[in-house]
Amino acid sequence: MAGPARTSESILLIGCGKMGGALLKGWLAGGSVKNPIVVDPVTPAIQGVAVVADLAQIPDPLPQTIVLAVKPQLLDTVLPGLKARLPKGALVLSIAAGKTLAYFADRLGAEVALVRAMPNTPAAIGRGITVCCAGPKASAAQRTTAETLLKAGGEVAWTADEGLMHAVTAVSGSGPAYVFLLIEAMEAAGVAAGLPADLAAKLARATVAGAGELAAVSPDRPAKLRADVTSPGGTTAAALGVLMGPEGLQKLMEKAVQAATRRSEELAKG
Repeated sequence: MAGPARTSESILLIGCGKMGGALLKGWLAGGSVKNPIVVDPVTPAIQGVAVVADLAQIPDPLPQTIVLAVKPQLLDTVLPGLKARLPKGALVLSIAAGKTLAYFADRLGAEVALVRAMPNTPAAIGRGITVCCAGPKASAAQRTTAETLLKAGGEVAWTADEGLMHAVTAVSGSGPAYVFLLIEAMEAAGVAAGLPADLAAKLARATVAGAGELAAVSPDRPAKLRADVTSPGGTTAAALGVLMGPEGLQKLMEKAVQAATRRSEELAKG
């Protein structure tokens, strides 16, 4: 059996917070990256990884593949130093929410090969999904490199319409938080209904995890899976009468995704 796809050179990861750390964990677990270098002032030592606090500590030449995983508001302090040392023909892969290809081209140069991506935190266990959009200078080989890096965290999809990335961020980038909130809400509702807190927590977590896995492996649409659980006049139908009401979950989710989309658009302008 063939091993995992590998990148041919070392990778420079700038920023190793929640999302950058999730990607790094996926790379190390899957063996898709050799010789990763991490630039982050607060990341502790990691076995098999070169970790430095500042880009200036890395000698020239920098790796040909650079992943930007710093917070969007920190990019304006990071990019000038990177531009001064960016190798010719390098690929810059950004996972910074809201920051456009034009933003990076303006600060790193119009000839830089760019890929913009929006992953999510389940990448830490290989169950994430990432949507990518490539700049005009990114070659087919560089797009393949970006996909190899991101597949270490799960599924990868591409779009040619960069304008969709705001909605992608709102649905899948922020989406795990919505699911975790659902678990919290189910747990609290269980306690309110009289369940012991530890049992309510176990039921809520296992139910959401199991339903998510069923949705992942089943060929049926979520609406069909929902209908399969719902007997006419039964307990599930009573609950869904509330959740699917005029101001129920669908309306709340629409408002939530719209709010996240607007914030992504604001970050792009800022």
